[in-house]
Amino acid sequence: MRLKLSLLTSGPVVGLGYGLLWALLWPTTQPDWTLQFGLRFGVLLLSPLRYWSWLISAELAVAASIEYWYGSDWHSFVFWDLPQPLTVALCLGLLRRANLRPSMRDPEEVSRLLLAGGFIGAVATATDALMMALLNELPSNGLLEGFGNEVLGNYVGLLLIVPPLIMLWRIRPSKQEISELLMDGLLVMLPALVILLILTEQAAPQREFARILSLAPVLFFAFRHGWRGASLSMLVSSLGMAVVDRVFTHVIPTASSHMFLAVAGTGALMLGSATDALRRSSARMAEQNVYLAAVNRRLDHLARQLRDAARGNMQAEENQRRHMAAELHDELGQNLTAIQTHVKLAQTRLKQAGMGDIGTSINDILAHMRRALHRVMDDLRPAVLDEFGLMRALDEGPIRDLLATAGMIYHTELHGDPRLLEDDIRTAIYRLAQESATNAVKHSQASVFRLRLRIGERAGAALALLDIRDNGVGLPHRVPRGGRGLQGMRDRVTSLGGLFRLRPDGQGVHMRVLLRSSISRPETSDL
Repeated sequence: MRLKLSLLTSGPVVGLGYGLLWALLWPTTQPDWTLQFGLRFGVLLLSPLRYWSWLISAELAVAASIEYWYGSDWHSFVFWDLPQPLTVALCLGLLRRANLRPSMRDPEEVSRLLLAGGFIGAVATATDALMMALLNELPSNGLLEGFGNEVLGNYVGLLLIVPPLIMLWRIRPSKQEISELLMDGLLVMLPALVILLILTEQAAPQREFARILSLAPVLFFAFRHGWRGASLSMLVSSLGMAVVDRVFTHVIPTASSHMFLAVAGTGALMLGSATDALRRSSARMAEQNVYLAAVNRRLDHLARQLRDAARGNMQAEENQRRHMAAELHDELGQNLTAIQTHVKLAQTRLKQAGMGDIGTSINDILAHMRRALHRVMDDLRPAVLDEFGLMRALDEGPIRDLLATAGMIYHTELHGDPRLLEDDIRTAIYRLAQESATNAVKHSQASVFRLRLRIGERAGAALALLDIRDNGVGLPHRVPRGGRGLQGMRDRVTSLGGLFRLRPDGQGVHMRVLLRSSISRPETSDL
């Protein structure tokens, strides 16, 4: 298998195959249409440099055989057939060193390739003109017209042959793309060729209209199949027009018709490559969107994990606070009660011994310790929240006492059933209200403190909207983010997956908190 492959890719075999193709295209040569130039340019562009000597030798051998067959002398071969392939090979070798690549991935590469082909075609035509001048066969009139026609013929040959060679040699279409091309060829290109044949048999205006109409399927293939479809449709359409002109109408193609073919083919290739580039960009964008969606899902998952961890930590902290409050109540509170009881029993003896003031001092100290203990226990776990429920705790509990002591008016507006909320949500609402009231007393210099709580159901979940505001001096220009104040409230709301908004009003501070909870079973004790 490897031996067969090495034989097929050997220099003599490649040169022989190229020579046969070059000979087959020789009868198609027209004054304004040179497919052989396109074949020479495409094969030299795509093949490795080690094959070039075999390719050029095969072409020259075929050209010499043709000249001999038609009885031409050696001058015709030396001055006509020999210079052009050597000139093309020299120019193309220099351009390949300048990083000219056989690629049509985007319009920039297509334009670079076509400009290189046009330049080499012009140089080859100038070489032919120089040979004619050496032979004194340069025509006295129509020099520029002949030069332009030959350059145009070389460019059209390059336009028709090079893109299909690149497609077959470097960027082969898949089976699905081939089937789609064949299907569209039968449904679009074949009817277009039939219409072209019918119109070209008419008078001159219809014939010119047929050539313009032949551009429609080319544009269709460029949009649908990219530069591959544009190149193949241009090749089929131009061959169809050539066959119609030669066989049916016997009209010799003019330079204007080939100029139209060159312009239309260039535009179609540019349009097809732009379509392919746009599709690749859309595909990359879709891949990036899929990747970003996966990343966003991962980030959402991590955010949920962080919220769950923070919520678990908060629940563990509240449980620890509840446990510590219970321990303080059971142990230290009972011990204080026992001490007060013993002091009361010993009060008579102390008075008889003239130490009644000592008993009074001890009772005062114990009362102070009990009040301090109650404050610590309330900070650890608000007993009023367990005893009265959320609504009464907010309306009648220590928050009102704190604000009344500071000389502030306390307005509440409470709606909804707090039993719909989870226990940690209810605790968080009370903690937020308690912290806000403490901040207002310490910093705001306000006279009015307003608290509004609305609890309701939406989309199978319980929502709690807490709105707190005062009419104090407001927030400073730079709100501190550390400590246990505002940042602690933000962290508490974030751990519960809620929204925290804090903004200064025209006067005072306005805080809005939205918390979502899965609907709990109502408990009659939490009214």
